[in-house]
Amino acid sequence: MTAVALVLAALAALLHVWIFVLESVLWTTPRARTTFGTTEQEAVATRQLAYNQGLYNLFLAVLVLVGIVVTASGGTAVGLTLVIAGTASMLGAALVLFTSDATKRRAATTQGALPLLALLVLGIAALV
Repeated sequence: MTAVALVLAALAALLHVWIFVLESVLWTTPRARTTFGTTEQEAVATRQLAYNQGLYNLFLAVLVLVGIVVTASGGTAVGLTLVIAGTASMLGAALVLFTSDATKRRAATTQGALPLLALLVLGIAALV
């Protein structure tokens, strides 16, 4: 069960790395503007904010990935703590997006689904 949770957490981390790329590297490109529903002018005006937000997403991904490596190396308590902290933060950010902007609910669901599943499976694994 824990292995399944770690795979889900890794997928959540990879998604957040992609979000980092979109926000911090590709923000003003047509691909990112389509994804986030911004105009060229809005993208230029918000570039620094998006860059910062992208790095936040990257740091969450790194936290989860380090937790997975530590867990796989035998440091289960520390590793799972890092995985839980990272995925819970990802889920929290998705919930904020979901509740703050009805037009972003699909994106919030995409952003939060894998972290939620990872946390649920970890919870079940702890009970078994």
